[in-house]
Amino acid sequence: MCGIIGIVGKQAVTPSIYDALTILQHRGQDAAGIATLDGHKINLFKGNGLVRDVFPSSSLVKLKGEVGIGHVRYPTAGSDNFDEAQPFYVNSPYGIVLGHNGNLINAAELKKELFDSDRRHLNTESDSEVLLNVLAHELHNIGPAGMKPADVFRAVDGLHQRCKGAYSVIAMISGKGVLGFRDPHGIRPAVLGFRDTDKGREYAIASESVALDVLDFTLMRDLKPGEAVFITLDGKLHTHESPHAEPASPCIFEYVYFARPDSMLDDISVYKARLRMGQALARRILREWPDHDIDVVIPVPDTSRTSALPLAYDLEVKYREGFIKNRYIGRTFIMPGQEQRKRSVRQKLNAIELEFRNKNVLLVDDSIVRGTTSRQIIQMARDAGARKVYFASASPPVRYPNIYGIDMPAPSELIASGRQEKEIEQVLGADRLIYQGLDDLIDACQEGNTGISRFDTSCFSGEYVTGVKEGYLEELQLRRSDMAKLKNSRRGGTLLAV
Repeated sequence: MCGIIGIVGKQAVTPSIYDALTILQHRGQDAAGIATLDGHKINLFKGNGLVRDVFPSSSLVKLKGEVGIGHVRYPTAGSDNFDEAQPFYVNSPYGIVLGHNGNLINAAELKKELFDSDRRHLNTESDSEVLLNVLAHELHNIGPAGMKPADVFRAVDGLHQRCKGAYSVIAMISGKGVLGFRDPHGIRPAVLGFRDTDKGREYAIASESVALDVLDFTLMRDLKPGEAVFITLDGKLHTHESPHAEPASPCIFEYVYFARPDSMLDDISVYKARLRMGQALARRILREWPDHDIDVVIPVPDTSRTSALPLAYDLEVKYREGFIKNRYIGRTFIMPGQEQRKRSVRQKLNAIELEFRNKNVLLVDDSIVRGTTSRQIIQMARDAGARKVYFASASPPVRYPNIYGIDMPAPSELIASGRQEKEIEQVLGADRLIYQGLDDLIDACQEGNTGISRFDTSCFSGEYVTGVKEGYLEELQLRRSDMAKLKNSRRGGTLLAV
């Protein structure tokens, strides 16, 4: 999962892009990058680390221009190489930089095709570089007299025919403008907004609406599945709906965990969806366990707070904050290795013993993926004096790999893979385990926008909206297991005038 932002402005955009990236930091903590257009010169600075650490003030001053894009990276393959920080750049045609959120499931075939047929060299293992070169090749085919908005959209339609998987993309084309588009299924999110200034209207494309909010942009709408928008350097907005578009299938895990609760995605309030998840969990507990002996509901901060509050209210039991979170530790789910995740749990959370002592506690979390964090948190509750520890997940069991940009690739690393709920309960060490039903989760999200007929629920259901070729999941497991993530780290950033 990654975060992307692009702005066509009437004033220097670097401060706004930097601010947006800090707001999108929850979508990627591994690397960050900003590219701006200053006349016909593209300035690019990127490096490994958090946004605040990657960009010294000296680099921000040099990122001049009124047009730019930014990216924060969370690597599903566990790569921490500087070379794979985004945005990526290619010099032909015109000069293009690109940032991407998602994952291509036919990247291997495209790499061979790009080399053999398109005669393009790839310098990294990133599927984002594949996307960039496919786009560059399709734009190159327009010819020297082209690059009208209709030509750009024809190139995107060509890309849709070649690229399979999930992708939201923002690309900046030197001398032309900023292009944003979404995969034909609309799996990964992208929103469009505007801001009126004394100098004229500015446009922005971002992963989440909250990035627009902090910049005082007005949210116009979500990009539709397969849709492309092209904002020319003179500030004119052009849109195109692709003939390759499929029914919208947004990733349901965005609403469960990744997106900020104050975001609107596909016209669904993430906050309201999570409230409804908690209400659905309460109904399930009252239906299946009417004589429960829960004394207190305690969320695992931060994501599950929104679900835990209505859950406690509907169960008519106390809601308490029992864990204090260290704000300087990142999200453990997106850390690139099991050992790092395990070490971070104790650094991240500390229990308030008074809220646990001699009580039957229901802990609530948004999901249970590998189970390592959940097991440690349950033990922390026992160590703090809880009499019994129950555990509730606001989402169903994660049994299958996610192939669309979320780090759930290896079934062997998923605690629910091949296990029944009672077995998972025993492995976690909980006195009782309660999972959300998949239908209830879908209803909680769909209530916000009944126009969406389906979601990508692949990590829960094993059903992949794009289809999967035979052997792909096994290949992905080998490439993206925790063992594959043990690579040397290289930190730092470089300013490139390209």
